[in-house]
This record gives sequence, C-alpha cells and structure tokens, in this order.
Amino acid sequence: MKKSFPLALPELKPARVVEAIKRDVKKYVKRERRKELPEGVDFCDFDCRLGKDSDSAGSVHVAELNQGIDLAAAEGWPAVYIEILARPGYRTRKPRGESALEDPSASE
Repeated sequence: MKKSFPLALPELKPARVVEAIKRDVKKYVKRERRKELPEGVDFCDFDCRLGKDSDSAGSVHVAELNQGIDLAAAEGWPAVYIEILARPGYRTRKPRGESALEDPSASE
C-alpha cells in the first residue's frame, strides 16, 4: 500500500479522520497477514515508511505507525503519506549461551 491520506476534511472532525486512517492501515496489515505464506517463510514482515510526502517519508516499524499518524495530526500536516510493503520474514535462533534466564546479571 502506497497512499497519501488527507488529514483535514471539511465534513469530518480531525479526530475521526485520524481514526479512519488508523483503521485503514490496520485492515491492510491484517489482510496481508491472513494471506497464505510461501513455503519456507515463517511470517509476514513489513517495510514501512511515513512522512508528509513520498520524498520525505522515513522508515518506521509497523508498530509505530499509529504514533506517527498521531504526530502528523498534532503537528498539523495537510496530509500523511504511508507506505507499507509486505515481505517474507524468517525466524533466527539465538545461540545457546545468550539467554537472559541463564545470565542473572543481564537484567540488572
């Protein structure tokens, strides 16, 4: 998904516009995660960008999209550009000696 959402619509309150954008993003992510994964892929990962427009968009984690939308609304941006690209994710195993449970000094 590559889309620019206007943050100011005359017929809607700004808070409702922000909620609608968040809902659209959540629906898209949920839809992509429901798709069947190719063989050998562990999960669906996302490359996300957010900014005023496509040129100034910076990389963000998928979990930080809502915070970025809120920030854009608070700063009074006229629109927010969101780009979410799904990609295959592969789990990696930790080496045996790096568990936090085995090293009690790591939590201090």
